[in-house]
Amino acid sequence: MQAIWNNKVIAESNETIDTEGNHYFPVESVNKNYLVESEHTSFCPWKGKASYFSLLVDGKLNTNAVWYYPETKDAAKEIEGRLAFWNGVTVK
Repeated sequence: MQAIWNNKVIAESNETIDTEGNHYFPVESVNKNYLVESEHTSFCPWKGKASYFSLLVDGKLNTNAVWYYPETKDAAKEIEGRLAFWNGVTVK
């Protein structure tokens, strides 16, 4: 699987976990040079509190396009610390 935005591969892995139609990538498979810290958070009743990164690629910013769960509830432990993408990021 690859996560692509602004014609750049942001992440690539054969070991993603598909949860609710979203592929969660291992953190080591993500190019951290494209990640920008975000203060945005959200909450999922069965996974827990999500944190976000924005993407900055060739001067273009995609706000809060990456999310992850630093600490999940028990039901979602398999995706804890993994990163998922949305907001125009192509995952294929």
